[in-house]
Amino acid sequence: MTKLLPSPFSSLLAVVFISLISIVHCCSPSDQTALNAFKSSLSEPNLGIFNTWSENTDCCKGWYGISCDPDSGRVTDISLRGESEDAIFQKAGRSGYMTGSIDPAVCDLTALSSFVLADWKGISGEIPTCITSLASLRVIDLAGNKITGEIPAEIGKLTKLAVLNLAENRMSGEIPPSLTSLAELKHLELTENGISGEIPADFGSLKMLSRALLGRNELTGSIPVSISGMKRLADLDLSRNHIEGPIPEWMGNMKVLSVLNLDSNSLTGPIPGSILSNSGFGVLNLSRNALEGSIPDVFGSTTYFMALDLSHNNLSGRIPDSLSSAKFVGHLDISHNRLCGPIPMGSPFDHLEASSFSDNECLCGGPLMKTC
Repeated sequence: MTKLLPSPFSSLLAVVFISLISIVHCCSPSDQTALNAFKSSLSEPNLGIFNTWSENTDCCKGWYGISCDPDSGRVTDISLRGESEDAIFQKAGRSGYMTGSIDPAVCDLTALSSFVLADWKGISGEIPTCITSLASLRVIDLAGNKITGEIPAEIGKLTKLAVLNLAENRMSGEIPPSLTSLAELKHLELTENGISGEIPADFGSLKMLSRALLGRNELTGSIPVSISGMKRLADLDLSRNHIEGPIPEWMGNMKVLSVLNLDSNSLTGPIPGSILSNSGFGVLNLSRNALEGSIPDVFGSTTYFMALDLSHNNLSGRIPDSLSSAKFVGHLDISHNRLCGPIPMGSPFDHLEASSFSDNECLCGGPLMKTC
């Protein structure tokens, strides 16, 4: 049998093919330089998160928390969480702690689509303003740190952004006007910061938004009417702010909204009947406001509350009998009001403790040690 020898042409093809493979999988030198600068501004002493980030290795091959585009070799994801079930955390038996700041070199990662540097507890400094130049960003999650400063004014330039989570930091300033132009934004979480000012009047422009978690800040003003047009909004948290004025009637007509937390504000006026009769609500917390009037007698067989908290207001009158016809009420708290009269019999009242009704003017019966 004649043995075929490889032709010069086939050998050349093999070399080209091998070269292409190495090009495809090799980390971009500029991205590797940017990551090394990013790492130099951070310190993680306990878990060895950055031990794999060696200058002599390819950043697309084995660098913890880094992912690349397989075709271009560009870095697309930084995913570093201080709370994780990853093996490195399981082995250490502890959560992460990282200090330092976010180096502006991260802005040189121009193909970055996801930037997660969350729950490290000690990362401080401000968010580099140049982050708004990263046109491919879809996710920014910097929650659970000590980041200060304001939300970048030109955040609206990130037209692909779907998730913005800056919760549990030390940020200040107002919600920038450009934020409401983020047409793809689905999840917004700014909880537990020092963000002040009013909620932008055109907040309802965020048509894709399903979760707006703005609780535990210093927000003022009233609830913008534009929110009524947010057809995908399922979870709205404005708790522990300084929101004032009445609760709008239209809030009870929002078809998708199922979790509404407005507690610990300065809301006044009556509770809209539409909110209590909306069978889509599962969690409703209106506690610790200055709401007044009676509890609307609008409950029915489709009422299904996992939690209903109306405590610490100025509500008066009787507990509505219709509440007994509710399909389900898991947790009910109407304490610290001015309610009067007998507590209705049956569900949900037969499984509630006296604390759910305490400190009212003249409630009686049920779990209270007070006869009618």
